Amino acid sequence: MMRRQDALDESAWGKSRGLDPERPPYPLVRHLLDAAAMALHLWDVYLSENQRARIAEGMGLGGELERARALVGLCAGLHDIGKLSGFQFCSRHGVQHLSAELRADSEMMSADRVGHDVAGMAAAADVLKALGFKEDEEQKVTQRVAEIIGGHHGRFHQAENSINSAFLGGEAWSRQRVAHAVAVHEVLGSPVAPESFKAPTAVLVTGVVILADWLVSQETYLRRRQRELEPSLAGHFRRSQADAAQLLRDAGLVPVPLERKEFAEAYGIIGEPNPLQQSVMDELPAAVGAGRRGGILLVTAAPGDGKSETALEAERVLSQRFGTRGYAFLLPTMATSDQMHGRVTKTLLNQSGQDAGLTLVHSMAWLNSAYADEDLASEAVVTCDGDEAVAGHRRREADMRPQRWLRGAKRPLLAQFAVGTVDQALMAVLPVRHNALRLLALSGKTFIVDEAHAYDPYMQVLLGRLLNWLGAYGVPVVLLSATLPASVSDRLVKEYLRGAGHSAKALRKRVFPAPYPGWLYVDGESGRCTQMSEAQRQEQARTRRMRLGVTVEPVVHGSQGGARNRMAVIERLVQPVAEGDGGTALVVCNTVGDAQETYRRLCGKFDRRSHAEGGSVQLLHARFPGDVREERTRDVTDGLGRRGPRPRRRIVVATQVVEQSLDLDADIVISDLAPLSLLLQRAGRCWRHENHWARYGYPEGSGRPAWADGPRLVVLDPMAGGGTVPVQWGEVYSEFLLGATSRQLAELEDGTISVPDDVQALVEAVHGDGEQFRWDNPEGKAWVAHKGKETAERSMAGLRAIVRARLVAQLANLHSLEGEEDEWELSTRLGADSVRLLCAYVQEDGRVTLDPEGEEPLPSASEGDRVPTAAVRKVMRRTIPVRADWLHGPDGDSMSPPGSWTEHPMLGDLRVLYQPVQAGTAQAVRVGDKTLRLDENLGLVRG
Repeated sequence: MMRRQDALDESAWGKSRGLDPERPPYPLVRHLLDAAAMALHLWDVYLSENQRARIAEGMGLGGELERARALVGLCAGLHDIGKLSGFQFCSRHGVQHLSAELRADSEMMSADRVGHDVAGMAAAADVLKALGFKEDEEQKVTQRVAEIIGGHHGRFHQAENSINSAFLGGEAWSRQRVAHAVAVHEVLGSPVAPESFKAPTAVLVTGVVILADWLVSQETYLRRRQRELEPSLAGHFRRSQADAAQLLRDAGLVPVPLERKEFAEAYGIIGEPNPLQQSVMDELPAAVGAGRRGGILLVTAAPGDGKSETALEAERVLSQRFGTRGYAFLLPTMATSDQMHGRVTKTLLNQSGQDAGLTLVHSMAWLNSAYADEDLASEAVVTCDGDEAVAGHRRREADMRPQRWLRGAKRPLLAQFAVGTVDQALMAVLPVRHNALRLLALSGKTFIVDEAHAYDPYMQVLLGRLLNWLGAYGVPVVLLSATLPASVSDRLVKEYLRGAGHSAKALRKRVFPAPYPGWLYVDGESGRCTQMSEAQRQEQARTRRMRLGVTVEPVVHGSQGGARNRMAVIERLVQPVAEGDGGTALVVCNTVGDAQETYRRLCGKFDRRSHAEGGSVQLLHARFPGDVREERTRDVTDGLGRRGPRPRRRIVVATQVVEQSLDLDADIVISDLAPLSLLLQRAGRCWRHENHWARYGYPEGSGRPAWADGPRLVVLDPMAGGGTVPVQWGEVYSEFLLGATSRQLAELEDGTISVPDDVQALVEAVHGDGEQFRWDNPEGKAWVAHKGKETAERSMAGLRAIVRARLVAQLANLHSLEGEEDEWELSTRLGADSVRLLCAYVQEDGRVTLDPEGEEPLPSASEGDRVPTAAVRKVMRRTIPVRADWLHGPDGDSMSPPGSWTEHPMLGDLRVLYQPVQAGTAQAVRVGDKTLRLDENLGLVRG
């Protein structure tokens, strides 16, 4: 063991690239001290009370938070210890400043190329032994610290993957590794080894280390410290501690307490909370009681019953009890996430949360107009390896833009409040890089999942696995659904409880039925269940009760069928809106192609004005350019929203994009046949605000048209009377579920559904685990295909997901797949891969432009320059997600982006549809055996 008075050599460098080349590189020991100081500050300020308690508990230090704090600082302070190796010779500038003693072994040490994370993992045992840590096979403390060091670049490595000892250098290098570790150890008060170090705890600590490393590796910060090195290491550490507060503030990661307001003021809602919401406010605190390790709340209610506000009221109760800060509010799609982001923005502003970090978290979030161009330039991290909104619109939201630092890749979930797609959270339980950072981000918040019914079996398994990890961390969870089968909710609750420590054997004997409407709360530690009181449940059902008239219209797709032709039926149904008393109708189609054709036919018959011209027929689907879709979504929600003004006549033709989380109210809903749970979701857009308007008045005092004497759902059923699923629907929905839904609708008494009374029974009849199949049933083939697909999806998810939290033997289990897996190689959803398509225009003079008029040239960059951020945004906001297999074939090469885009992380992956413009009109382009063209009114048309 090295004597503590042996000299530390500061010529060993930690950061070089991006810094001042006229000065020596940034010393490694200084960077280690920076990271340790930042980790301490993260513990004090960023981590929630729950996270601190779980980390201390996982180290066997329950109640000894200061010891746990120092050990977290130590892990951060040792993260780059592997740079005292052949790594030092990977930079010419760095080598020039190395001492003669360290340069002596250069030839031998630089023969191999090994990551300094792996080198640090290999060297950790000797370093920790010098600090007084004893190797204990049972407690695994040394192993866990080594794994954290090895995983600080986001990927855990196998401990047995040895490296060539020559890469670590000789005795001089070994002494320097110890000297650097001792320097960190001493400024932290020489913490002793913990009693234990559980794997899930080590994952959280790794997240803290990664975050601390990123924060102190920002280029502007390092350049300043490089210019102003303190004479002593103790002085440097004190300066690092002082700097940590500002770095965290600049990153937008300092938690902000909200001024809790009364219900109506908090959510900007007229009136009192409904019985469901009031029950959560009054009864949930007693149900939570003195719980110590989180719990899971399942809220079930019909669409339009205010489940989002119910969840946020529950978050108040749960966060206060369990010591979490803020929440992650996750939804199934980017469109629903964008909508919820706006609602959460207003809610936070109403509670003086304008300084809180709020991020929109999905793959294209930075294109949302809530972010301006200046928000998109992230602070560079030194590693070793707009104004389009209509004037006056969303002006208040401008103050809620996230700090620039949070715009970087993989960071947005770290904000105190995050709204986005559930995919971003599910990445935490796939073996992708930085999953530990995602788990850190989620473990400090209350975790809310909206539309929990909207996920297929593959995603349900991944969600269950994530709940298992959150249960292990004692994170409070809220699940919201209008149509969740009991079998699915039961599995999700049990996964959470397994993570919290309950045995699978004991859980097999239990069921967790949730009332409908109502809520079920299950305590994580005890497993105790509490339901919404029956009196409040009955009151909620009474105040929300609605008799939904359901009409089944047998239809024939295509040009046949006469009066039963699908378009003839739709035209008949919407005629009162288009030519009679007016009103609003929502027509929901199962495919974009059907929606485009339906819109085209209705415009031709009733109103030839386009959307831009204020036509009474509107079209909304996912194959519009991003900026157009955002504008159209806003127009639709404004016209059919709660506040009004209501248009005199409005027919909205849409696809599944309106099923979830869009606050729409139509006088009649007309829908293609879909699985029953989704039909109920679509029906939730019918007379959605009737109770509110009946009590507080209709927008502008105008009620519903005379023909709308009650809420009505019309189902266009091609299977009625022995028909089949239309060919163009492909595999959008299971044939078995469509058939089961068709039969269930035919059996409705009086052609009505009582909402909410009948909802859960109908969902169970079609989607539940009950016996639905007899071998002599003619639908047997469809049943076998449906069940086979479900089983395959569950099996695939089980193979891809990381292991359950309490089964982790070594942290490499979190990255068990071969190769350099990352977000681009593993998916949170099954199905056809998608790419983003830019529709450009080739003018007759050869110029390529973004617009058919030829006024906006396609952005480019000179050699060596980058495409400006504003130009990147302009391009990306005009892209459209399409199936990748549409663009395969001999024509694929002709869709490559411009050469100056190829190295750009976003633009380089685009495909470009070069549409020739002839006589001022864009022409279709043949791709494979189909043509593609972007139509101003229809969106991307594939013919």
